[in-house]
Amino acid sequence: MSFELLLDQVKQQKTSFIIVTGGVCSSLGKGILISSIGTLLKHAGVSISVMKMDPYLNVDPGTMSPLEHGEVFVTHDGAETDLDLGHYERILDLHLSKESSLSSGQIFKELLEGERKGTFLGACIQLVPHAVNAIKSHALSLAIKKKSDFVLIEIGGTVGDIEGQVFLEAMRQLKLDLGSDRVMHAHLSYVPYLAWANEVKTKPTQHSVIALRKCGIMPDALFLRTEKKVDVSVIRKVSKMCGVETEYIFQAPTYNPIYQLFLELSDQGLYDRIKRYFGYSFPEKADLSSWKSLISSITKNKPPLTIGLVGKYIGSNDPYISVVEAIKSATWACGRDPHVVTIEAEKITTSECAELVELDGIVVPGGFDSRGVEGKIKAVQWAREQNIPYLGLCLGMQVMLIEFARNVLGLDNASSTEFNKETESPVISLLEEQQQVAYKGSSMRLGGYLCAVKADTVAFQAYGASEIVERHRHRYEFNNRYKQLFEDAGVIFSGINTEKNLVEISELTGHRFMVGVQFHPEFLSSPLRPHPLFKAFIRSITDR
Repeated sequence: MSFELLLDQVKQQKTSFIIVTGGVCSSLGKGILISSIGTLLKHAGVSISVMKMDPYLNVDPGTMSPLEHGEVFVTHDGAETDLDLGHYERILDLHLSKESSLSSGQIFKELLEGERKGTFLGACIQLVPHAVNAIKSHALSLAIKKKSDFVLIEIGGTVGDIEGQVFLEAMRQLKLDLGSDRVMHAHLSYVPYLAWANEVKTKPTQHSVIALRKCGIMPDALFLRTEKKVDVSVIRKVSKMCGVETEYIFQAPTYNPIYQLFLELSDQGLYDRIKRYFGYSFPEKADLSSWKSLISSITKNKPPLTIGLVGKYIGSNDPYISVVEAIKSATWACGRDPHVVTIEAEKITTSECAELVELDGIVVPGGFDSRGVEGKIKAVQWAREQNIPYLGLCLGMQVMLIEFARNVLGLDNASSTEFNKETESPVISLLEEQQQVAYKGSSMRLGGYLCAVKADTVAFQAYGASEIVERHRHRYEFNNRYKQLFEDAGVIFSGINTEKNLVEISELTGHRFMVGVQFHPEFLSSPLRPHPLFKAFIRSITDR
């Protein structure tokens, strides 16, 4: 569909857009701000869609190291996306799709493939209008597909980044195309407090807005990212110097838990200002009672629970953010205070596993390649032999089965062909459809797949269902040649993808809780609706 037709259709269905940009520095929390705005709208009965626009040249984050760009979040339809989509899904309880993630790499790939096919009829392909129109078309297409009242769009990076200019131009033009009453530009900027001067500094925000105005965008609302609240004099100064009305300047302080920001922005009148700006007669206010109840339960004094997360990407929790959040949500739901300890797998070098002794439970998340694998196997052995609750996710299930093969079945050389192509006991091997795959990007088993759950198992008790759909991101799978050998020794393969006869869930009989899954249940967990498998894992600890 042409850009003009897309524009006409969006005008007719009257979808509005809120665009969020960031200034001064990255990692300010644009994703959390989008989630906060979305929470206020959704809990007032307003329908929303969300899109993340990333300026990097990668087609998607799928081939990036998690230490480079954080966790790769997978949508139900198999898109490998930025971790911010995980924030959106968890907090807003939405199931997003590939249309919600857009990168410069996708736009340029789309344009160049079109040029090779002759789509542009010999025209000189340029950033303006071709790339800009392509970006706008993606935003409009999402609005049409979802038929939502609002589309919330986050522009990744920071205003002033060269690579982000084409997205800013697209959003500038979108406001002209749809009208100023249909598009709000919201800008999140850092306001530092200098302790040695005992003073809050607004100059970085002023320069940030200047950079935005140089792009032709005048912010309609400002959100001040602060370590502590600022007084009204600061708000007035920012208003005067940046040209934004004081009633459209909001503070976004640091909160723990972060969900308190929803209540804070509601108290500051954000929902009312959005209604006024767009001239909508939506419900009087958002019902945040469910979030208030959650925050109340989180902030109560509760007995602590220490969960060890044994991984290879150490230095930040971002590579495992969905796992960490799923553990927290389940632990809160079970009335305990979560302490998640990240343990570097490579440092687990002895059978005594001193790093694991004080843990109440162990989680081994997904990952790739051989680094840290032997440490993860030692962690599995410790959990099995010490009867410590264990939950293995993707690679976490694979190392659970490798450990069992080595130390229970006596297959000393058991391994995965990912780590050792010449292993004599390949209990984990490459999926058949992956044998001839040459390209790394978007070529794994990705997205939601059906799994049949066996009755009278730990998995069935957790889910309370005989069929589930969970999201995947992997190339390797349990080798069914060894299935009977494992079953004879006490392993139950309690979840099977019947279409291809693939093992999806494994569990060990006679253990408090030792379950491995080939999928990523953390992608379907949310603070208000913790994932049943994580809850079962935590309950195996708390109910003892």
